[in-house]
Amino acid sequence: MRILVQEQPFDYGAEASDFAAGRHDMGAIVTFTGVVRDVDGGLNAMEIEHYPGMTEKALEKIASEAMERWSLGDALVIHRHGRLEKGEQIMMVATAARHRKDAFEAAEFLMDYLKSRAPFWKKEHTGESAGWVAARDADETALDRW
Repeated sequence: MRILVQEQPFDYGAEASDFAAGRHDMGAIVTFTGVVRDVDGGLNAMEIEHYPGMTEKALEKIASEAMERWSLGDALVIHRHGRLEKGEQIMMVATAARHRKDAFEAAEFLMDYLKSRAPFWKKEHTGESAGWVAARDADETALDRW
């Protein structure tokens, strides 16, 4: 299990390849990456803040829970912070399991947690203003299924 919280960009292809390398005992590897999207055409950038130490500890706890609940062989969580431009990668989740159902469900669980409960704060910067992103009901509903 590997947890990274970093400001610098990551190479999704290299991370996915490294994660999958040598996994002869795993029948399924699931990867996902989230990117900064411009929904209404006015977003310039997103700023992500966190508390170092606390954030990593929270992500380690939830990834450990996923490892146990779905009998994963491994898990990877990368989440960036700082100022991110439209189209930049925000995060990546990878899971490895003997069977695809476990790998997919664990990845979805981790993504839902990252979206709604992980200790990150997001501020959207538009042309002339900036505002904190509020929690969305749909994100909470997604987490409720777990």
